[in-house]
Amino acid sequence: MFERLFKLSEHNTTVRTELVAGLTTFLTMSYIIFVNPDILSTTGMDRDSIFVATCIAAALGSAVMALVANWPIGMAPGMGLNAFFAFTVVAALGFTWQQALGAVFISGLIFVFLTVTGIRSWLIQGIPHSLRSAIATGIGLFLGIIALKNAGVVVDNPATLVGLGSLKETGPLLAIFGFFVIAVLDALRVKGAILIGILAVTVLSWVTGVSQFQGVVSMPPSMAPTFLQLDIVGALHGGLIHVILVFVLVEVFDATGTLIGVAKRANLIQEGKRSRLGRALLADSTAIVAGSLMGTSSTTAYVESASGVQAGGRTGLTALVIAVLFLASLFISPLAGSVPTYATAPALLYVAGLMMRELTEVDWEDLTEAAPAALTALAMPFTYSIANGLAFGFISYVVLKTFTGKWRAVHPATLIVAVLFVIRFAFFAE
Repeated sequence: MFERLFKLSEHNTTVRTELVAGLTTFLTMSYIIFVNPDILSTTGMDRDSIFVATCIAAALGSAVMALVANWPIGMAPGMGLNAFFAFTVVAALGFTWQQALGAVFISGLIFVFLTVTGIRSWLIQGIPHSLRSAIATGIGLFLGIIALKNAGVVVDNPATLVGLGSLKETGPLLAIFGFFVIAVLDALRVKGAILIGILAVTVLSWVTGVSQFQGVVSMPPSMAPTFLQLDIVGALHGGLIHVILVFVLVEVFDATGTLIGVAKRANLIQEGKRSRLGRALLADSTAIVAGSLMGTSSTTAYVESASGVQAGGRTGLTALVIAVLFLASLFISPLAGSVPTYATAPALLYVAGLMMRELTEVDWEDLTEAAPAALTALAMPFTYSIANGLAFGFISYVVLKTFTGKWRAVHPATLIVAVLFVIRFAFFAE
Protein backbone atom coordinates (compact mmCIF):
# COMPACT_ATOMS: atom_id res chain seq x y z
CA MET A 1 0.00 0.00 0.00
CA PHE A 2 2.79 2.42 0.93
CA GLU A 3 4.61 1.64 -2.32
CA ARG A 4 1.48 2.38 -4.33
CA LEU A 5 0.70 5.61 -2.46
CA PHE A 6 4.18 7.07 -2.08
CA LYS A 7 6.32 5.34 -4.76
CA LEU A 8 9.04 4.45 -2.26
CA SER A 9 11.29 2.49 -4.63
CA GLU A 10 11.20 5.29 -7.19
CA HIS A 11 12.61 7.61 -4.51
CA ASN A 12 15.18 5.05 -3.30
CA THR A 13 13.73 4.83 0.21
CA THR A 14 12.08 2.29 2.50
CA VAL A 15 9.22 2.26 5.00
CA ARG A 16 11.69 2.08 7.90
CA THR A 17 13.68 5.07 6.62
CA GLU A 18 10.51 7.13 6.17
CA LEU A 19 9.31 6.23 9.69
CA VAL A 20 12.61 7.34 11.22
CA ALA A 21 12.58 10.53 9.13
CA GLY A 22 9.03 11.35 10.23
CA LEU A 23 9.89 10.84 13.91
CA THR A 24 13.01 12.98 13.51
CA THR A 25 11.12 15.90 11.97
CA PHE A 26 8.34 15.63 14.55
CA LEU A 27 10.82 15.86 17.42
CA THR A 28 12.41 18.99 15.93
CA MET A 29 9.09 20.82 15.36
CA SER A 30 6.94 19.49 18.22
CA TYR A 31 7.87 22.47 20.41
CA ILE A 32 5.02 24.27 18.62
CA ILE A 33 2.41 22.34 20.65
CA PHE A 34 3.77 24.09 23.75
CA VAL A 35 4.73 27.47 22.27
CA ASN A 36 1.67 28.20 20.11
CA PRO A 37 -0.89 27.97 22.96
CA ASP A 38 1.45 30.10 25.09
CA ILE A 39 1.48 32.90 22.50
CA LEU A 40 -2.13 32.81 21.27
CA SER A 41 -3.63 32.51 24.78
CA THR A 42 -2.39 36.08 25.47
CA THR A 43 -5.27 37.23 23.22
CA GLY A 44 -7.89 35.74 25.55
CA MET A 45 -8.29 32.53 23.56
CA ASP A 46 -8.76 29.32 25.54
CA ARG A 47 -5.32 27.71 26.00
CA ASP A 48 -6.56 24.09 25.97
CA SER A 49 -8.60 24.72 22.84
CA ILE A 50 -5.57 26.26 21.10
CA PHE A 51 -3.53 23.18 22.05
CA VAL A 52 -6.06 20.92 20.33
CA ALA A 53 -6.35 23.25 17.32
CA THR A 54 -2.55 23.31 16.98
CA CYS A 55 -2.28 19.51 16.98
CA ILE A 56 -5.17 19.00 14.55
CA ALA A 57 -4.07 21.79 12.18
CA ALA A 58 -0.56 20.34 12.13
CA ALA A 59 -1.86 16.81 11.56
CA LEU A 60 -4.26 17.90 8.83
CA GLY A 61 -1.69 20.08 7.05
CA SER A 62 0.97 17.36 7.16
CA ALA A 63 -1.49 14.73 5.93
CA VAL A 64 -2.52 16.92 2.97
CA MET A 65 1.16 17.48 2.14
CA ALA A 66 1.68 13.71 2.28
CA LEU A 67 -1.29 12.61 0.19
CA VAL A 68 -1.50 15.48 -2.31
CA ALA A 69 2.14 16.44 -2.88
CA ASN A 70 3.96 13.28 -1.69
CA TRP A 71 6.68 15.48 -0.14
CA PRO A 72 8.44 14.81 3.22
CA ILE A 73 7.49 18.18 4.73
CA GLY A 74 5.75 18.76 8.05
CA MET A 75 3.14 21.50 8.53
CA ALA A 76 2.05 23.36 11.67
CA PRO A 77 1.04 26.86 12.82
CA GLY A 78 3.97 29.09 11.92
CA MET A 79 6.28 30.94 14.27
CA GLY A 80 6.29 34.67 13.58
CA LEU A 81 2.79 34.67 12.18
CA ASN A 82 1.41 33.58 15.57
CA ALA A 83 3.33 36.45 17.19
CA PHE A 84 1.96 38.90 14.60
CA PHE A 85 -1.54 37.54 15.28
CA ALA A 86 -1.27 37.94 19.06
CA PHE A 87 0.99 40.89 19.70
CA THR A 88 0.26 43.14 16.71
CA VAL A 89 -3.25 42.42 15.42
CA VAL A 90 -4.90 41.82 18.81
CA ALA A 91 -2.68 43.48 21.45
CA ALA A 92 -1.41 46.54 19.54
CA LEU A 93 -4.20 47.20 17.01
CA GLY A 94 -7.02 46.21 19.35
CA PHE A 95 -8.92 43.79 17.11
CA THR A 96 -10.60 40.74 18.63
CA TRP A 97 -9.05 37.31 18.22
CA GLN A 98 -12.18 36.28 16.31
CA GLN A 99 -11.54 39.06 13.77
CA ALA A 100 -7.88 38.03 13.59
CA LEU A 101 -8.93 34.44 12.79
CA GLY A 102 -11.22 35.86 10.10
CA ALA A 103 -8.24 37.71 8.61
CA VAL A 104 -6.24 34.44 8.58
CA PHE A 105 -9.14 32.69 6.81
CA ILE A 106 -9.40 35.42 4.13
CA SER A 107 -5.62 35.43 3.64
CA GLY A 108 -5.79 31.66 3.16
CA LEU A 109 -8.44 32.01 0.44
CA ILE A 110 -6.33 34.69 -1.28
CA PHE A 111 -3.32 32.40 -0.94
CA VAL A 112 -5.21 29.54 -2.64
CA PHE A 113 -6.26 31.89 -5.44
CA LEU A 114 -2.71 33.20 -5.92
CA THR A 115 -1.40 29.63 -6.04
CA VAL A 116 -3.99 28.25 -8.47
CA THR A 117 -3.67 31.20 -10.87
CA GLY A 118 0.13 31.27 -10.83
CA ILE A 119 0.25 34.80 -9.40
CA ARG A 120 2.14 33.44 -6.40
CA SER A 121 5.07 32.51 -8.63
CA TRP A 122 4.99 35.99 -10.21
CA LEU A 123 5.06 37.62 -6.78
CA ILE A 124 7.96 35.48 -5.59
CA GLN A 125 9.99 36.28 -8.71
CA GLY A 126 9.29 39.99 -8.30
CA ILE A 127 10.14 40.55 -4.64
CA PRO A 128 13.83 41.46 -4.15
CA HIS A 129 15.99 38.77 -2.60
CA SER A 130 17.31 41.25 -0.02
CA LEU A 131 13.80 42.02 1.24
CA ARG A 132 12.92 38.34 1.46
CA SER A 133 15.97 37.78 3.65
CA ALA A 134 15.18 40.87 5.72
CA ILE A 135 11.62 39.69 6.39
CA ALA A 136 12.90 36.45 7.96
CA THR A 137 15.52 38.38 9.94
CA GLY A 138 13.00 40.96 11.16
CA ILE A 139 10.58 38.28 12.31
CA GLY A 140 13.51 36.69 14.15
CA LEU A 141 14.28 39.98 15.93
CA PHE A 142 10.59 40.40 16.74
CA LEU A 143 10.45 36.91 18.26
CA GLY A 144 13.66 37.68 20.14
CA ILE A 145 12.29 40.71 21.97
CA ILE A 146 9.08 38.81 22.79
CA ALA A 147 11.14 35.91 24.18
CA LEU A 148 13.36 38.16 26.32
CA LYS A 149 10.29 39.96 27.65
CA ASN A 150 8.49 36.69 28.47
CA ALA A 151 11.61 35.44 30.24
CA GLY A 152 11.85 38.59 32.36
CA VAL A 153 15.32 39.34 30.99
CA VAL A 154 14.10 42.52 29.26
CA VAL A 155 11.70 44.74 31.19
CA ASP A 156 9.98 48.10 30.79
CA ASN A 157 12.07 51.15 31.70
CA PRO A 158 10.41 54.60 31.51
CA ALA A 159 13.74 56.34 30.98
CA THR A 160 15.15 54.13 28.23
CA LEU A 161 12.04 52.24 26.98
CA VAL A 162 13.65 48.88 27.80
CA GLY A 163 16.08 47.69 30.44
CA LEU A 164 17.63 44.58 31.99
CA GLY A 165 15.45 42.63 34.41
CA SER A 166 16.61 41.01 37.62
CA LEU A 167 18.85 38.04 36.84
CA LYS A 168 18.55 36.82 40.44
CA GLU A 169 14.93 35.72 40.05
CA THR A 170 14.03 32.11 39.30
CA GLY A 171 12.15 32.74 36.02
CA PRO A 172 14.96 34.56 34.14
CA LEU A 173 17.58 32.13 35.47
CA LEU A 174 15.58 29.11 34.30
CA ALA A 175 15.06 30.75 30.89
CA ILE A 176 18.81 31.40 30.52
CA PHE A 177 19.52 27.79 31.52
CA GLY A 178 16.98 26.56 28.95
CA PHE A 179 18.58 28.60 26.18
CA PHE A 180 22.00 27.08 26.88
CA VAL A 181 20.55 23.55 27.00
CA ILE A 182 18.92 24.04 23.58
CA ALA A 183 21.99 25.68 22.01
CA VAL A 184 24.44 23.08 23.31
CA LEU A 185 22.28 20.10 22.33
CA ASP A 186 21.61 21.54 18.87
CA ALA A 187 25.32 22.20 18.36
CA LEU A 188 25.91 18.54 19.25
CA ARG A 189 23.22 17.61 16.67
CA VAL A 190 20.90 16.03 19.24
CA LYS A 191 17.46 15.46 17.70
CA GLY A 192 14.67 17.37 19.40
CA ALA A 193 17.03 19.82 21.15
CA ILE A 194 14.37 22.54 21.42
CA LEU A 195 11.79 20.13 22.86
CA ILE A 196 14.32 18.77 25.38
CA GLY A 197 15.17 22.32 26.48
CA ILE A 198 11.50 23.18 27.06
CA LEU A 199 10.90 19.99 29.05
CA ALA A 200 14.12 20.43 31.10
CA VAL A 201 13.10 23.92 32.26
CA THR A 202 9.54 22.72 32.91
CA VAL A 203 10.73 19.85 35.13
CA LEU A 204 13.09 22.19 37.01
CA SER A 205 10.22 24.61 37.63
CA TRP A 206 8.17 21.75 39.11
CA VAL A 207 11.05 20.63 41.32
CA THR A 208 11.66 24.15 42.62
CA GLY A 209 7.94 24.71 43.17
CA VAL A 210 7.72 27.65 40.77
CA SER A 211 4.97 25.95 38.71
CA GLN A 212 2.69 22.99 39.28
CA PHE A 213 2.73 19.57 37.60
CA GLN A 214 -0.74 18.86 36.20
CA GLY A 215 -0.17 15.38 34.82
CA VAL A 216 0.86 13.97 31.44
CA VAL A 217 -1.94 12.02 29.76
CA SER A 218 -5.68 12.66 29.53
CA MET A 219 -8.44 12.71 26.97
CA PRO A 220 -8.15 15.72 24.61
CA PRO A 221 -9.88 18.88 25.86
CA SER A 222 -12.71 20.47 23.87
CA MET A 223 -11.91 22.57 20.82
CA ALA A 224 -15.32 24.28 20.99
CA PRO A 225 -14.05 27.63 22.42
CA THR A 226 -12.11 28.34 19.18
CA PHE A 227 -13.66 26.00 16.57
CA LEU A 228 -15.47 28.01 13.86
CA GLN A 229 -15.27 31.14 16.03
CA LEU A 230 -13.73 33.29 13.31
CA ASP A 231 -15.37 36.63 12.51
CA ILE A 232 -15.09 36.96 8.73
CA VAL A 233 -17.38 39.99 8.45
CA GLY A 234 -15.40 41.76 11.18
CA ALA A 235 -12.17 40.93 9.37
CA LEU A 236 -13.34 42.96 6.38
CA HIS A 237 -13.15 46.09 8.57
CA GLY A 238 -11.04 48.75 6.86
CA GLY A 239 -8.26 48.63 9.45
CA LEU A 240 -7.74 44.91 8.89
CA ILE A 241 -7.13 45.14 5.15
CA HIS A 242 -3.41 45.79 5.63
CA VAL A 243 -3.30 42.98 8.22
CA ILE A 244 -4.59 40.56 5.59
CA LEU A 245 -1.96 41.92 3.16
CA VAL A 246 0.80 41.21 5.69
CA PHE A 247 -0.50 37.70 6.38
CA VAL A 248 -0.48 36.96 2.64
CA LEU A 249 2.99 38.42 2.04
CA VAL A 250 4.65 36.61 4.93
CA GLU A 251 2.86 33.35 4.09
CA VAL A 252 3.95 33.62 0.45
CA PHE A 253 7.63 34.29 1.19
CA ASP A 254 8.08 32.09 4.23
CA ALA A 255 6.24 29.02 3.01
CA THR A 256 7.56 29.13 -0.56
CA GLY A 257 11.14 29.58 0.59
CA THR A 258 10.82 26.67 3.01
CA LEU A 259 9.20 24.36 0.47
CA ILE A 260 11.79 25.04 -2.22
CA GLY A 261 14.73 24.89 0.21
CA VAL A 262 13.76 21.56 1.77
CA ALA A 263 12.70 20.04 -1.56
CA LYS A 264 16.05 20.92 -3.13
CA ARG A 265 17.85 19.30 -0.22
CA ALA A 266 15.78 16.16 -0.83
CA ASN A 267 16.58 16.38 -4.56
CA LEU A 268 12.87 16.65 -5.35
CA ILE A 269 13.38 19.68 -7.61
CA GLN A 270 15.75 19.15 -10.52
CA GLU A 271 16.49 21.28 -13.57
CA GLY A 272 14.56 20.12 -16.63
CA LYS A 273 12.34 17.73 -14.67
CA ARG A 274 8.74 18.20 -13.57
CA SER A 275 8.35 18.59 -9.82
CA ARG A 276 5.36 18.46 -7.50
CA LEU A 277 5.99 22.00 -6.25
CA GLY A 278 2.59 23.16 -7.53
CA ARG A 279 0.82 20.50 -5.47
CA ALA A 280 2.95 21.30 -2.42
CA LEU A 281 2.07 24.99 -2.74
CA LEU A 282 -1.62 24.12 -2.97
CA ALA A 283 -1.41 21.83 0.07
CA ASP A 284 0.32 24.61 1.97
CA SER A 285 -2.27 27.26 1.12
CA THR A 286 -5.33 25.07 1.86
CA ALA A 287 -3.85 24.23 5.28
CA ILE A 288 -4.09 27.92 6.23
CA VAL A 289 -7.84 27.95 5.58
CA ALA A 290 -8.34 24.73 7.57
CA GLY A 291 -6.23 26.00 10.49
CA SER A 292 -8.24 29.21 10.79
CA LEU A 293 -11.45 27.15 11.05
CA MET A 294 -9.89 25.09 13.84
CA GLY A 295 -8.92 28.22 15.75
CA THR A 296 -5.22 28.87 15.18
CA SER A 297 -2.99 31.27 13.27
CA SER A 298 -1.57 30.49 9.82
CA THR A 299 -0.36 26.93 9.21
CA THR A 300 2.80 26.70 7.14
CA ALA A 301 5.62 24.40 6.01
CA TYR A 302 8.35 23.92 8.62
CA VAL A 303 12.02 24.38 7.82
CA GLU A 304 12.70 21.77 10.54
CA SER A 305 11.58 19.25 7.89
CA ALA A 306 15.16 19.42 6.65
CA SER A 307 16.14 17.26 9.65
CA GLY A 308 13.87 14.48 8.38
CA VAL A 309 15.28 14.83 4.88
CA GLN A 310 18.77 14.53 6.40
CA ALA A 311 17.58 11.28 8.00
CA GLY A 312 16.56 9.94 4.58
CA GLY A 313 12.95 11.05 4.18
CA ARG A 314 12.00 11.45 0.51
CA THR A 315 8.24 10.89 0.24
CA GLY A 316 4.90 11.82 1.74
CA LEU A 317 5.13 8.83 4.09
CA THR A 318 7.46 10.98 6.22
CA ALA A 319 4.80 13.71 6.39
CA LEU A 320 2.11 11.11 7.17
CA VAL A 321 4.13 9.89 10.15
CA ILE A 322 4.37 13.50 11.37
CA ALA A 323 0.59 13.83 11.05
CA VAL A 324 -0.03 10.67 13.10
CA LEU A 325 2.37 11.83 15.84
CA PHE A 326 0.63 15.22 16.10
CA LEU A 327 -2.70 13.39 16.51
CA ALA A 328 -1.14 11.25 19.25
CA SER A 329 -0.02 14.47 20.97
CA LEU A 330 -3.66 15.37 21.59
CA PHE A 331 -3.55 13.11 24.64
CA ILE A 332 -0.78 15.05 26.47
CA SER A 333 -2.71 18.29 27.10
CA PRO A 334 -2.03 18.26 30.89
CA LEU A 335 1.71 18.29 30.15
CA ALA A 336 1.26 21.18 27.70
CA GLY A 337 -0.71 23.10 30.33
CA SER A 338 2.08 22.58 32.87
CA VAL A 339 4.69 24.37 30.74
CA PRO A 340 5.42 27.88 32.12
CA THR A 341 6.12 30.91 29.91
CA TYR A 342 9.81 31.03 30.80
CA ALA A 343 10.18 27.44 29.54
CA THR A 344 9.01 28.34 26.03
CA ALA A 345 10.85 31.70 26.00
CA PRO A 346 14.29 30.04 25.41
CA ALA A 347 12.82 28.14 22.43
CA LEU A 348 11.51 31.39 20.95
CA LEU A 349 14.87 33.08 21.48
CA TYR A 350 16.79 30.22 19.88
CA VAL A 351 14.49 30.12 16.85
CA ALA A 352 14.92 33.91 16.62
CA GLY A 353 18.68 33.51 16.42
CA LEU A 354 18.42 30.90 13.67
CA MET A 355 16.17 33.19 11.62
CA MET A 356 18.69 36.04 11.82
CA ARG A 357 21.26 34.15 9.77
CA GLU A 358 19.29 35.28 6.73
CA LEU A 359 21.16 38.61 7.08
CA THR A 360 24.10 37.02 5.30
CA GLU A 361 22.00 36.87 2.11
CA VAL A 362 21.71 40.68 1.89
CA ASP A 363 24.01 42.54 -0.55
CA TRP A 364 25.54 45.02 1.90
CA GLU A 365 27.68 46.64 -0.80
CA ASP A 366 24.62 48.04 -2.59
CA LEU A 367 22.98 50.60 -0.30
CA THR A 368 19.74 50.55 -2.33
CA GLU A 369 19.45 46.90 -1.30
CA ALA A 370 21.01 47.09 2.17
CA ALA A 371 19.16 50.13 3.58
CA PRO A 372 15.62 48.81 2.87
CA ALA A 373 16.65 45.40 4.25
CA ALA A 374 17.99 46.99 7.44
CA LEU A 375 14.85 49.14 7.84
CA THR A 376 12.65 46.07 7.40
CA ALA A 377 14.48 44.09 10.05
CA LEU A 378 14.84 46.93 12.56
CA ALA A 379 11.29 48.28 12.32
CA MET A 380 9.67 44.98 13.27
CA PRO A 381 10.95 44.76 16.87
CA PHE A 382 11.20 48.52 17.48
CA THR A 383 7.62 49.26 16.36
CA TYR A 384 6.45 45.88 17.70
CA SER A 385 4.88 45.14 14.33
CA ILE A 386 5.78 42.84 11.44
CA ALA A 387 3.44 44.92 9.26
CA ASN A 388 5.38 48.14 9.86
CA GLY A 389 8.65 46.41 9.04
CA LEU A 390 7.29 45.20 5.71
CA ALA A 391 5.91 48.65 4.93
CA PHE A 392 9.18 50.45 5.71
CA GLY A 393 11.13 47.97 3.62
CA PHE A 394 8.97 47.99 0.48
CA ILE A 395 8.42 51.75 0.43
CA SER A 396 12.10 52.58 1.01
CA TYR A 397 13.19 50.07 -1.66
CA VAL A 398 11.01 51.71 -4.32
CA VAL A 399 12.06 55.24 -3.28
CA LEU A 400 15.81 54.50 -3.21
CA LYS A 401 15.82 52.58 -6.49
CA THR A 402 13.76 55.28 -8.22
CA PHE A 403 15.82 58.28 -7.07
CA THR A 404 19.18 56.64 -7.73
CA GLY A 405 18.32 55.90 -11.35
CA LYS A 406 17.74 52.19 -10.80
CA TRP A 407 13.99 52.28 -11.24
CA ARG A 408 14.15 49.54 -13.87
CA ALA A 409 15.17 47.15 -11.08
CA VAL A 410 11.81 47.65 -9.35
CA HIS A 411 9.51 44.78 -10.26
CA PRO A 412 5.79 45.63 -10.67
CA ALA A 413 4.97 43.32 -7.75
CA THR A 414 7.25 45.31 -5.43
CA LEU A 415 5.77 48.60 -6.65
CA ILE A 416 2.21 47.38 -6.09
CA VAL A 417 2.97 46.25 -2.54
CA ALA A 418 4.71 49.56 -1.76
CA VAL A 419 1.76 51.57 -3.05
CA LEU A 420 -0.65 49.47 -0.98
CA PHE A 421 1.37 50.23 2.15
CA VAL A 422 1.42 53.96 1.35
CA ILE A 423 -2.37 53.88 1.01
CA ARG A 424 -2.53 52.04 4.34
CA PHE A 425 -0.54 54.78 6.14
CA ALA A 426 -2.49 57.57 4.41
CA PHE A 427 -6.00 56.30 4.97
CA PHE A 428 -5.95 53.43 7.50
CA ALA A 429 -3.38 54.54 10.06
CA GLU A 430 -4.06 53.35 13.59
